[in-house]
Amino acid sequence: MAEKTYQRGLVWFRNDLRVKDNTALYRAAKNCECVAGIFIACPDTWRAHGDGDNVIALRLRSLAQLQAALERKNIPLYFIEVAGFSEVPAVLVQIVEKLKVDALFGNAEYPVNELKRDQNVRAQLKKCQVSVELLTDRTLVPPGSITTGEGDGYKVFTPFKRAFIAAHDNSGDAFASVPAPRSRSSAHAEQWPEWIAVDGDSNLVRRIPETVGDYGVAPGGDSHVLDWPTGEVAGAKALASFAEIIDDYHRWRDFPARKNTSRLSPYLNCGAVSIRQCVQMATQANGGRWAGGSEGATTWLSELLWREFYQHLVVNYPRVCRNKPFKPETESVPWANREKNFSAWCKGKTGVPIVDAAMRQLNQTGWMHNRLRMIVASFLTKNLLTDWRKGERYFMQMLVDADFAANNGGWQWAASTGTDAAPYFRVFNPYSQSRRYDPDGAFIRKYVPELAELSDRDVHCPPRDLFADHDYPAPICDVTESRKTAIEAFANLKK
Repeated sequence: MAEKTYQRGLVWFRNDLRVKDNTALYRAAKNCECVAGIFIACPDTWRAHGDGDNVIALRLRSLAQLQAALERKNIPLYFIEVAGFSEVPAVLVQIVEKLKVDALFGNAEYPVNELKRDQNVRAQLKKCQVSVELLTDRTLVPPGSITTGEGDGYKVFTPFKRAFIAAHDNSGDAFASVPAPRSRSSAHAEQWPEWIAVDGDSNLVRRIPETVGDYGVAPGGDSHVLDWPTGEVAGAKALASFAEIIDDYHRWRDFPARKNTSRLSPYLNCGAVSIRQCVQMATQANGGRWAGGSEGATTWLSELLWREFYQHLVVNYPRVCRNKPFKPETESVPWANREKNFSAWCKGKTGVPIVDAAMRQLNQTGWMHNRLRMIVASFLTKNLLTDWRKGERYFMQMLVDADFAANNGGWQWAASTGTDAAPYFRVFNPYSQSRRYDPDGAFIRKYVPELAELSDRDVHCPPRDLFADHDYPAPICDVTESRKTAIEAFANLKK
């Protein structure tokens, strides 16, 4: 059956800020005589969702680069700011009418508020006889398409992974990239106005402002994101660099002092790199398969499936989008929530070196190594018995790769309120984790310079007589006793 063609198509960019392998852009360019793009900034909703300066700055800088890349193809990108998601449908109605658009294309997003926004957009544009196509792009397959024998979404990762691989291993080009749109003639861009008025007060403009609303962050402003090259070109370089070392990923991925992880999460999150591009690189390194071949590639493909799993989870179990634990019974965990302890954890002043080094890495760079994310989350939720939602919000505020689905899933996994099949009494020991994954203390010394002169043995757990002579705090808890307290708290839920 032939695809429907349109005269004027509008591509609604969200967290898919690239020209190559962009499903919505490809579909619009293929099926429309004339194409433009639009980005709608929603600062109030972004802040309400917990987005911090780092992830917003990365988004805006990547957006500016996307605009330049589209202009080279004579495809204009409009920018408009509204307060929140609730205003988007009415504004889009005005935009498509004034630009005489007859089809809107976008890549689907899955948290509850995004789904509701998109449903409202579809309903409003239907009244205007404007077609809306929301396509699968942020995930490999549509959420809801990988189900149990009973037709339910999977609640545990390993069975989900098995089902996904069984369906898609040896699937050839099932996840092949779509081509970038061809360059248009200069006359194509001239068919679109430079700007139009919307609602009298706001302008739909073709230039991203130097500063955007009241975000407090400019596309090139003062933020940790300045340490990250941004945009599609940077994402492609990061992917190519990781391809050179992927075979050793399984061996060194847990050692934070080494640069053996992909560091692609910021680019995946804002869409500067697609999930398909990542899968193609890794399966190529793995002989075309999801499992077997290169152990490093197999391990990283499994990490990509964790990302996929969490994206599916927010659709199959939307309560996690409503500030609720995945396991309802854990709503009654008696969290201690001592503000002094939470503040020490945020500042990297707990007196536990690996925890403090990790938190300082986050505060200084806007990023944290994945092994360390698990260590600090376990320490906060189990040793300090602090509600996982406080840590989840802090990570969203600070991370340059802050993605709701992955962040929520990771925190609930660590707190034993989520999808993890392991018993609640799994609690990471930060000292043994430190000795195992930072054996010579190189990572600790980098971010906790107060301990730089200690021996390789003492740097993980400084002797008690150290604290009188050093500007470093004594541990705020006994990890052995606090572990017992946490286990008792969860065990009582069963009773």
